[in-house]
Amino acid sequence: MYDASLWQPSANILILQKRAQLLKATRAFFDVQNVMEVDTQCLSLGSITDPHIEVLTSKTRSQGQDVTYYLQTSPEYAMKRLLCAGSGSIYQLGKVFRAEEIGRRHSIEFTMLEWYRVGFDHWQLMDDIQSLLGVLLDDETLTCERLSYQVAFLRHTGLDPFSATLLSLQEYAHEYTEYGLQEEDRDTLLELVFSSVIEPAIGVNSPCFVHSYPASQAALAKIHLDEKGLQVAARFELYWQGMELANGYHELTDAKEQAKRFAQDKRTRAELGLVGRQFDERLINALEHGLPECAGVALGVDRLLMLMCRKAHITEVLPFAHTRA
Repeated sequence: MYDASLWQPSANILILQKRAQLLKATRAFFDVQNVMEVDTQCLSLGSITDPHIEVLTSKTRSQGQDVTYYLQTSPEYAMKRLLCAGSGSIYQLGKVFRAEEIGRRHSIEFTMLEWYRVGFDHWQLMDDIQSLLGVLLDDETLTCERLSYQVAFLRHTGLDPFSATLLSLQEYAHEYTEYGLQEEDRDTLLELVFSSVIEPAIGVNSPCFVHSYPASQAALAKIHLDEKGLQVAARFELYWQGMELANGYHELTDAKEQAKRFAQDKRTRAELGLVGRQFDERLINALEHGLPECAGVALGVDRLLMLMCRKAHITEVLPFAHTRA
């Protein structure tokens, strides 16, 4: 039977007022620092390459032909095209879409804050995020912990993610998750262990940056040697109270290397039997023109609001969740 009460908002009005205050304070933070707000498209003719993120699509007719548009999972590609065109430092607050299972922390449509600081590396961007959180939380003393990926693994599992054997990763993953014995991909096992064992244990009392991921997990970040001589990705993720809040990179500027990574993603999708999709060649064209040295990050606004309001489910901070959309 139809529930006539579904017209009502998912979140109460007090939470929506806090949401409005959060968006206003975010814009004020970037305005003071002269970072320009941009508003890029939600629909694109090209898609992301990440084989672990699925997209929503929309089909239409144009000049007698069927055309597929992809709803953005992040405004990253469009914003990088603006950076290549000379925009300078920019940010965007807007809706993004991911075809993932709806759950306590995830909705297929959610609000993302993404920004790029020209001339920054990922270390400086961590400082920037800490400053923003201090403003949004009204806590000038806020300090975020920083852990390398290797230290996080050693501290909470006793395993070194760079030298542990495949068998030891399989056995550890199986012990704690009942999965993994048949898994041959090292990064899949590392992610399984990280998400099930490490993630719940970090950022309990204060936000925690995990940085220096294995080079194989670089995605769209630069790769460099750390102080131990290990090849690592110049990227980080921010965790707080068991939730991933943000994912940031010292952005890759090499068009040839980016095209190489896109091609590898395409091969991985084929090997996994995933549906093919049109990757966005416009980003490669933009990188060939020239992306300035910069660092960028995407932060989940709804998740941050959940933590600020001490809410357990994302539906409690959305105006209209999926069942009421």
